[in-house]
Amino acid sequence: MFEVRNIAFTYRGSPVLRDVSFVVSPGETVGVVGSNGAGKTTLLKVLATLAVPDSGLVLTDGRNALANAAEYRRQLGYMPEKIALYDDMTVKEYLVYRARLKGEPAKRIRRRVGEAAELCRVADVLRRPIRLLSYGVQKRVALADALLLRPRVLLLDDFLAGLDSSMRDIAGEVLSSAAAFSCVIATGHEIDDLARWTTRFVVLKGGVVSATIDAAGADRHDVCARVYAALKGGGQ
Repeated sequence: MFEVRNIAFTYRGSPVLRDVSFVVSPGETVGVVGSNGAGKTTLLKVLATLAVPDSGLVLTDGRNALANAAEYRRQLGYMPEKIALYDDMTVKEYLVYRARLKGEPAKRIRRRVGEAAELCRVADVLRRPIRLLSYGVQKRVALADALLLRPRVLLLDDFLAGLDSSMRDIAGEVLSSAAAFSCVIATGHEIDDLARWTTRFVVLKGGVVSATIDAAGADRHDVCARVYAALKGGGQ
């Protein structure tokens, strides 16, 4: 169980997040949506320990994750909004380097890289320099990086941005597969696509959770309509 409890964050005297709370169960994918400036990226940075909240807790199985940050990061996969890869490395070199950096024992790195590459459909480009890959494939490499250690918590910030429909389909399939072992939180503006894979939406407006909308087993068009209504202020 992953719980975000009463998170608040202020930047230069202005509140960005206010009393944000929600829970993600194992196997669940939560889509966090909102307009630009709603606080989505800041929220994921807090959850990834890249920003320190003014108040609130992040709990994994009831334990204070932010108070045990080193242990928590071992359970965490994070793909930022702006990916930054090492262009001169091959995909395999990069993933091996990242696995080492994350502290994975040497005897397990080869298997971890192979599993992540297969899951994210980059196994066929492992020997290619990253600079020669399309943007969509580079995003899948970044996703493989986030999934290297089969994290218990997976944070994906605007992971569908800049992808065409076929690339979005592949990313969504990866997302569904990752939910088998991770609590997944994904931000984005692509409501119709996210509704295919998420079990619940959390709508942020002005740094506040304005609505929570269940999507599991529901009609996708109805879910999207409710999310759009919530974004416009038309109800839960």
